[in-house]
Amino acid sequence: MVAGAPRIFVSHLSGVAVFDPNGDQVGRVRDLVAMLRVGRRPPRLLGLVVELVTRRRIFLPMTRVTSIESGQVIATGVVNVRRFEQRPTERLVFGELLDRRVRLVETDEEVTVLDLSVQQLPARRDWEVDRVFVRKGRKGGAFRRAKGETLTVEWSAVTGFSLEEHGQGAESLLATFEQLRPADLANVLHHLSPKRRAEVAAALDDDRLADVLEELPEDDQIEVLGKLQEERAADVLEAMDPDDAADLLSELPEEEKERLLSLMQPADAADMRRLMAYEEHTAGGLMTTEPIVLRPDATVADALARVRNPDLSPALAAQVYVCRPPDETPTGKYLGTVHFQRLLRDPPYTLVSSLVDDDLQSLAPGAALPLVAGFFATYDMVAAPVVDESGSLLGAVTVDDVLDHMLPEDWRETEFELDEGEGVVAHGS
Repeated sequence: MVAGAPRIFVSHLSGVAVFDPNGDQVGRVRDLVAMLRVGRRPPRLLGLVVELVTRRRIFLPMTRVTSIESGQVIATGVVNVRRFEQRPTERLVFGELLDRRVRLVETDEEVTVLDLSVQQLPARRDWEVDRVFVRKGRKGGAFRRAKGETLTVEWSAVTGFSLEEHGQGAESLLATFEQLRPADLANVLHHLSPKRRAEVAAALDDDRLADVLEELPEDDQIEVLGKLQEERAADVLEAMDPDDAADLLSELPEEEKERLLSLMQPADAADMRRLMAYEEHTAGGLMTTEPIVLRPDATVADALARVRNPDLSPALAAQVYVCRPPDETPTGKYLGTVHFQRLLRDPPYTLVSSLVDDDLQSLAPGAALPLVAGFFATYDMVAAPVVDESGSLLGAVTVDDVLDHMLPEDWRETEFELDEGEGVVAHGS
């Protein structure tokens, strides 16, 4: 959805069918999962509780919901069928927020919550609970009607939902730091006690924790992962960038590593094993296995749609890789690269095969880090293809991965501040 998307009242989602991209029914919506925030800020809608035909209830993140319309929910990608377990910062909309007694801010009158509406934020994949449908009066009162006046108000117009500023443990801490970038939240976690760090990690959703883990020092990564339940640890590893997850797995004892790999989706586990087969400081060890791969008959419009994916880093979105089928790494024959600036200059119907830069050399998976860094400097690249001897694309190395491995091991423990007139100033921890 985009700006101006219709508002959806949650009562209309109860029991609605959920379909995968192929049109097969996955299950039905049984609840919605929201995260309350400090003050009167609207809660984030994290996802849906979906009941499968087997009666098992699973969690479907809103990032995997492509549309909610005509009495149905369409999901994209692989659905994780592990049983849903509510976390400390999560609230069930049907189970905990509806029928709740709250107060109108303006009049201090007590009202009952009958329904809530949700809406997707403009130009983002985030959803919020934005309005509250309430009823005035109480049932059964001697001088009150059983059904009082109803009205719809903004979330900020009622009180009795949101977290207090203090005294809510990890909940309050997470709400306070919700707007931090993953690297900044990782710095906060690094300076917490191990007990507190584990509490916060347990309360974060999988995608957020994955982003933060990627920014933590290695010792903290291992500690946090080790305190998660094994099934959840596998989920978080799947949510991480494949190269970062493979680096983390490589540091674990062999038995623990194999146990986690066995709990992961087979395709994700295969990617991890492939990445771990390469030396750490080589192109194969640095690369991600999930660049944007397109077939020769794809159009510029197709390419730009993939580039717009908000989950991609700027470096990965900088270019697309054109290959013969199969278009999952390792691909068929690699044909060349198209930079997004070139995509912007050509009509949407143009085939990407007519735009490929086939003069740019590719990296061999065994290329050492100094050679990879020199390649980036020579060609002013932010991402580069890694191709094997048979001509198949194995993945792509991004400039941020090169920097990660060239900086001192303790660089993540350095704090950065903006100093007026002098730019960024680093402070060692």
